[in-house]
Amino acid sequence: MSTAAVTDKRGGSLSGARLPKWSPWAIAAGSVAVAVGIGLGAGLDSEVQWGLIAAILFVLGTYGITARVEGRRQAKDRVATSLVWVAFLLAVVPLVSLVWTTVSRGVKVLDVHFLTHSMGIVADSETGGGIYHALIGSLEQVGFATLMGAPIGVLTAIYLVEYGRGRLARSVTFFVDVMTGIPSIVAGLFILSLMLILELEPFGFAGSLALAILMMPVVVRSTEEMLKLVPNELREASLALGVPKWRTILKVVLPTAIGGITTGVMLAIARIAGETAPVLLLVFGNPFINNNPFEGAQASLPLYIYQQYAAGGDPAYDRAWAASLTLIAFVMILNLVARGIARWKTPR
Repeated sequence: MSTAAVTDKRGGSLSGARLPKWSPWAIAAGSVAVAVGIGLGAGLDSEVQWGLIAAILFVLGTYGITARVEGRRQAKDRVATSLVWVAFLLAVVPLVSLVWTTVSRGVKVLDVHFLTHSMGIVADSETGGGIYHALIGSLEQVGFATLMGAPIGVLTAIYLVEYGRGRLARSVTFFVDVMTGIPSIVAGLFILSLMLILELEPFGFAGSLALAILMMPVVVRSTEEMLKLVPNELREASLALGVPKWRTILKVVLPTAIGGITTGVMLAIARIAGETAPVLLLVFGNPFINNNPFEGAQASLPLYIYQQYAAGGDPAYDRAWAASLTLIAFVMILNLVARGIARWKTPR
């Protein structure tokens, strides 16, 4: 047998029919069309039901067509890829729907006047007013919580990774795990009990204390994981040069992990920025501007949203949606700043 014949025979045995690159899009379009037909025929009014039917048909159709053309082995691979895409869409669709609803309803009253005026003497049932007092309250409360929670969380993570050994380290890890899962209302009740003992009135800094309690375990966990990713070779090289351990941590370990640490802190800030229960218990809310977080009731964006939506009426609903859009924009800006700092500070 000639070499050409062997080559042709091997090529024929290893090669086979392949679906075109556009086939997944065609299968998806067909699945959507069939799902719409089934939904209309069965009288299903929910678009979510149509989407679930289309997802099931897409996976089944992908397996059937691929198994017939390319074989069962390749069909299993394509089905796994299809499941990943379906899971991605199931996660993205609610997010897109939430953002679209918030933007479409929030832009009605979101303007410069809304951002620079408080409710003051404006009743909840009347038009006008703004969120300036709530913005000031949120910035001060979240800012003080970050000043307290972030350093303690980072230092705790450094202890657990670099120094922690024995019973104390295990105890700290256990309590961090417990604190990660506590409801926000529990942190608020803890600070409220202290306020009742000391006979204190609601004030903004009390909310910061509760938010700091919620923030610390998130910062500890994220920072701990980032520090564990730093190669031990870097620590050993620094120590071999006679550099003290504390200086190795300060000059080698932390700069290497600063990108992940910053991202973790920003995620923790994003989490506490939307907490309502502790603020409702400790800050109490105030329609007027209060720039002093250490005296008197104060407003915040999450509490403002809750109060406006609870008040009812179209003007209050519009203000609640506009405040929600502002809060989302605030969190988005925080994440963009975190990415910028991480890219700037990460060693090349």
